[in-house]
Amino acid sequence: MAEANPMLSLDALTFQSGSAALEQGCAAISAGETVFDLGGVGAADSSAVAVLLAWQRRARAANQHLTFINVPENVQKLAALYGVDQLLPQS
Repeated sequence: MAEANPMLSLDALTFQSGSAALEQGCAAISAGETVFDLGGVGAADSSAVAVLLAWQRRARAANQHLTFINVPENVQKLAALYGVDQLLPQS
């Protein structure tokens, strides 16, 4: 299994932190990171799904395959509810 991304250090994926998280993830993708460990995320709302999808789009535009690990359960449930869970590959 690939190592988790050391550049991504998030404790929240919420409306308040979404823009900063998006930028941090895009910088990591630009640096070639492809595995995002969300194990440190303690707070997440529906904005998290939007951020994960935006990261996925950025990775695909860079011809990279992005994988998420330790996705918070509520984010997994929201992605399933919205019908986009298949767009967010998890390891």
